[in-house]
Amino acid sequence: MKLITFDAGTETGLVGSLDGETVVELDVPTTREYFERGGAEPTGRTFASTDVRLRAPIVPKKFFHTSGNFREHEDESKQVGWSHPIHKGIVFFQNVDAIVGPDEAVVYPEHLTSELDYELELAVVIGKPGKFFTAEEAVDHIAGYVVFNDITARDIQRKEMASGVFSFCKAIDTFCPLGPYIVTADEIPDPHNLKMELRVNGDVRQSSNTSRMIVSIPELVAYHSPQGYSAGDLITTGTVSGVAGFRPDAEDYYLRPGDVVEAEIEGVGTLRSPIVSWKDAYGQPAPPRVTW
Repeated sequence: MKLITFDAGTETGLVGSLDGETVVELDVPTTREYFERGGAEPTGRTFASTDVRLRAPIVPKKFFHTSGNFREHEDESKQVGWSHPIHKGIVFFQNVDAIVGPDEAVVYPEHLTSELDYELELAVVIGKPGKFFTAEEAVDHIAGYVVFNDITARDIQRKEMASGVFSFCKAIDTFCPLGPYIVTADEIPDPHNLKMELRVNGDVRQSSNTSRMIVSIPELVAYHSPQGYSAGDLITTGTVSGVAGFRPDAEDYYLRPGDVVEAEIEGVGTLRSPIVSWKDAYGQPAPPRVTW
């Protein structure tokens, strides 16, 4: 099943399943509650997919980040000589209010950053609450998968990393594109063998495969479990090599207003995100530059 949140005409925030070119509305107020209930029945209403607007498929209660889980990304990070290494032991929370859906704009806050970057990631959807369980037990808690683009302000991150932690650089409003839908786990027979590709204006920037993860998805889910899961929570699996900030010519690759980012994972979908200027988004110039 492809589980979606969508708008239809004046109705917003509806939940449904996407079946080819048809959207089947489900009798549940949110996708998070869909997982809390263990499912939902159709309402009897259907829509043509061309007549609806997809929104972010879910807003979780908790959104766990994993860092450095692809050795290729960990290796490329060493090229910039940051004060602390990026490795799989770094775990932090995402700001769920920063979530935007497919084709929703990522607003470039030029008063905060001049080094806007992309990070293609697979996110795991938790379908059943629980805590303190093993990797073998984790499979029962995995409900599906969704594409995530971890937008990052590298200049802010560089300063945050001096303290050994980072969060603000990834949590700014609109920095959390998610979608286009949740693909349920039964449709992904092997989540550890999925092609991953991120493109900016059609140019391939990241290309890899989930098989290159250091820590498997069940191990990651089990690792986070002492923090306690609610149904509908999300966990990211980390990004792959090719981010702008770790290239020797990074300035040529950072995102700019007018860019369009396509984040694609085989079987999970393609998440499209336009980058827009502050003025285009809000109708006025950005506030004065902020430095710390």
